[in-house]
Amino acid sequence: MSAQLAAYSTSTGEAFQFWILGTVAVIGALCTVFMKKAVHSALCLAGTMIILAVFYLANGAYFLGVVQIIVYTGAIMMLFLFVVMLVGVTAADSLRETIKGQRWLALLCGLGFGILLVAGIGNASLKEFNGLGQANANGNVEGLATLIFTKYVFAFEITGALLITATVGAMLLTHRERTERAKTQRELSEQRVREGKHVPPLPAPGVYARHNAVDIAGLLPDGTPSDLTVSKTLRERGQIRDVSAEALNDLRALEQRAEERLERTAIEPSTFKRPEEASK
Repeated sequence: MSAQLAAYSTSTGEAFQFWILGTVAVIGALCTVFMKKAVHSALCLAGTMIILAVFYLANGAYFLGVVQIIVYTGAIMMLFLFVVMLVGVTAADSLRETIKGQRWLALLCGLGFGILLVAGIGNASLKEFNGLGQANANGNVEGLATLIFTKYVFAFEITGALLITATVGAMLLTHRERTERAKTQRELSEQRVREGKHVPPLPAPGVYARHNAVDIAGLLPDGTPSDLTVSKTLRERGQIRDVSAEALNDLRALEQRAEERLERTAIEPSTFKRPEEASK
């Protein structure tokens, strides 16, 4: 009787781990949804996945825990993060609907999925379970493979088909058909000349500045920063570092040192005497 009670009871350490890590996982999931910047959302999602891996390891599912960290967090999420950082996603992109009414459709699908999830959890029977000893009798990997490819093989194949469908759908939504011929470099140059806008190439970031980083606006010869030297994506994200005041102070100090040096060079020739004249 005591062995059965011990099997169904939760220790203090397990309860402490669940409430602490569960709270952090929920906060990370909420931050994934409500963060304004896509990079921050991806980092929060990666943290949530790591906590899920800790739950798997704590429950004896060592293979799932390792796969969760290596495949999902280490490979898929990092790939997604690098793509977001390289391509650049602004807040204006989330306001464009490629399909009319997709927001309401997504809200309806999410609500339906939530109802199904709550109903499934409410009807779940937790009175009897086999336990980790019986589930991992032949090994954790072997037990998981047996369940996936025998009892749950249909659900496994359906999940794979859904993932492939989602990938193809994402490609179709992001693909853009070119309806007109692409302009050549000569045509673009002639268009800039006719419009009179930025006939020469745009200045590079960090020109006349103390840095050459892409997130620092270049300074014009008069010391004012130029918005044309930084990417439009960085401007919309608010990720531009302003060093104009610091650069202006350095410029003033440099000009002052130059004036002092010029004054010394102008005075020295008049006061310079040859050794013969100095001996007289």
